[in-house]
Amino acid sequence: MDRSKFIFANEISRKAYKKAIKTKGKYMSKYGDDTKTVYHLSAVPAPAIGKTLGVRNIVLSRESGCKFDEKSIIIGNIRMGFGHYRISMAIASAAHAMGYEPYWFDLHSFKQASCGKIIAEQNELYSFGSRLSQKFSLFNKLVWEPLNSEGFRKLTYNSMDQKTTELMTAVFRDLPKDIPYVATHVWPSQAAVHAGLTHVVNAIPDNWPMGLHLSEGAIHTVQTPSSYLGYRALRGMDKKRQLKPMPKDDIVYTGHYIDHELVSNIEEDCKRRIDRATNGKSKRWLMSVGGAGAQKEIFIAVIKKLLPAIKAGKATLFINVGDHDKVWHELVTAVPQMKPFLHEHFDDFGETTRFCKAAYDGEVRGIHAFCHKDIFAAVYSTNLLMRCSDVLITKPSELAFYPVPKLMIKRVGGHEAWGAIRAAEIGDGTYECTTAAETAAMIDMIQHGGDIIEKMCGHIITAKKAGVYDGAYRAVELAFRGRK
Repeated sequence: MDRSKFIFANEISRKAYKKAIKTKGKYMSKYGDDTKTVYHLSAVPAPAIGKTLGVRNIVLSRESGCKFDEKSIIIGNIRMGFGHYRISMAIASAAHAMGYEPYWFDLHSFKQASCGKIIAEQNELYSFGSRLSQKFSLFNKLVWEPLNSEGFRKLTYNSMDQKTTELMTAVFRDLPKDIPYVATHVWPSQAAVHAGLTHVVNAIPDNWPMGLHLSEGAIHTVQTPSSYLGYRALRGMDKKRQLKPMPKDDIVYTGHYIDHELVSNIEEDCKRRIDRATNGKSKRWLMSVGGAGAQKEIFIAVIKKLLPAIKAGKATLFINVGDHDKVWHELVTAVPQMKPFLHEHFDDFGETTRFCKAAYDGEVRGIHAFCHKDIFAAVYSTNLLMRCSDVLITKPSELAFYPVPKLMIKRVGGHEAWGAIRAAEIGDGTYECTTAAETAAMIDMIQHGGDIIEKMCGHIITAKKAGVYDGAYRAVELAFRGRK
């Protein structure tokens, strides 16, 4: 079945289909066609999360070394920013808590295969565009915002991706066809379907319906009711016609994809936040730098804004720059006044883990910076820090859905706007603060009063009772559903 010609019974124009074929041909010319190549797989403990979440990382090897059983589940993903890795960790965490054994399957990591080469090129382009959009407002307005909100929304974009992901199937040869498989990016989902896997779940990350995220042949999961309706109707994915909708059995509203260790500790974590907020203790702010390393100017403004409160012992700041040590050095250069209060936690995930445990149970002051070259540690450090933080400062990306009070800063791409809308409506985050002045005003309001944190924590607990944060568990259940 050619999934680029018809998408949910909607025929793609000849012009768009020819473009899809041409795009595939371009990648074949550049990186070759290895769909007939035999790649074997083996598994090793994943860095940082291997022990705590039971995750095994799949790597290419000379001989088949993976021994899957009825408890095995594949987490298909790619490194493109941090978001898809973070959602993958949530799925893996839920699977582990449910008694399953998660296997990490990152198509980007297979450097010698066509899939790894194609994705590496796309990741570099996307990261570059993200950074550029934050430096040049005209580029952001005329190119980046429209591309992320409307360009990726088109059904024809999905047609092009479907054709390209036909080149990514070779690495799937060692996987059993009926193995439960959850993909946290559409390319690993499309490739899995092309490779003949039968229990594929496509965990859609964004709250803004886009044709980009469709993977016909998989079960699509979404995090919000509004996203469910938008995807079900294929809303706005073709401006010239009303599209036929997705069949109801192909899409499921699951709730937010959140790690088990965060969901299971919501009440206690919120209790501690409320205690700090209402008893005049130092408020703990967590600032997470995204995978593209964008928004440096906003981070500088936030640090400068919080510095007086940090000096007075009224605020504590955690900064996780992920694996962007260059960004960290730029921040220190831009705000040298923070050096007397600075503690660096670099490239020692064990020490980071111990720090978070100590901070959870005790007092902490100053500015604490975290940076890890290892991508697993870089991403998961934010998850650890969330539990001992009062407010997370983040753009409205995948973190917009997490059960921690959030201050939403300016988005990077139009598709992220609806993440902030969701958080504001649930009540576990602010609306999107689009300017430095608006961000500073929100910091003031939260810093000088405990009621906002207390209210957000109340909304988080209410949302938990409603199952809002159970999306990861449900995605895993769907992957195992119907398996004989």
